[in-house]
Amino acid sequence: MRILVTNDDGIHARGLKVAEAIARTLSDDVWVVAPMEEQSGAGHSLTLTRPLRLRKHAERRFSVSGTPTDTVMMALLEVMDGKPDLILSGVNRGANLGEDATYSGTISAAMEGALAGVRSIALSQVYAKEGAGEDVPFAAAEAWGERAIRPLLDTPFAPGMLASINFPALPPEQVEGIRVVAQGMRDYGRAKMIKHTDPRGFPYYWLSFNGVVETGGDDTDFAAIRSGYVTVTPLHLDLTYRDALAQLAASY
Repeated sequence: MRILVTNDDGIHARGLKVAEAIARTLSDDVWVVAPMEEQSGAGHSLTLTRPLRLRKHAERRFSVSGTPTDTVMMALLEVMDGKPDLILSGVNRGANLGEDATYSGTISAAMEGALAGVRSIALSQVYAKEGAGEDVPFAAAEAWGERAIRPLLDTPFAPGMLASINFPALPPEQVEGIRVVAQGMRDYGRAKMIKHTDPRGFPYYWLSFNGVVETGGDDTDFAAIRSGYVTVTPLHLDLTYRDALAQLAASY
């Protein structure tokens, strides 16, 4: 089995090394192609107005001067000498729960893999302490990664489907198990802009988030993570809201 490992935190991120180690428990044919620099929050964006640079760091290890989507496209179209059987994106430094899927570069790399017809899985490590920086512990992902991924290798993936796995902010021995759950949703009112002034006297802003209010019930990724479980959430690229098709069609 050929595996492509990528991420949105960059080629030097600790979580990328964790994902690579997980990949090597599954196969000895592992390729690493990741962004040169952190691309968190890049979503499913492409670089169209400037050239991309490709750098080789070692055998089957490369970085790309672009977004996670650029990186997967570069890996599939230029770097690899054959299509991978599996794409692992992560392990992200931080949760990708609920509507994070629409912003996340980690999940977007897996989306690009799904578009290309490759079985793709996004991996994210939740952490409890704000401002943890490089001190985020990846122990839960390290211990539970292979266990969470292996069942997905034999599970049929519909065209356009991908999986998002989140590991709770717990020591491995305190993790309750693995649950397959739906995507939850937060209260949008959590976002705020923090205003500061630069040394020249001009204002600048930093996006921040207040305490999170969750919606969606007890069978969501939020609830399961809070209860100490590794979460597995199937996602799909088809964003059509089918319940509204007939009603909208009748309006025209």
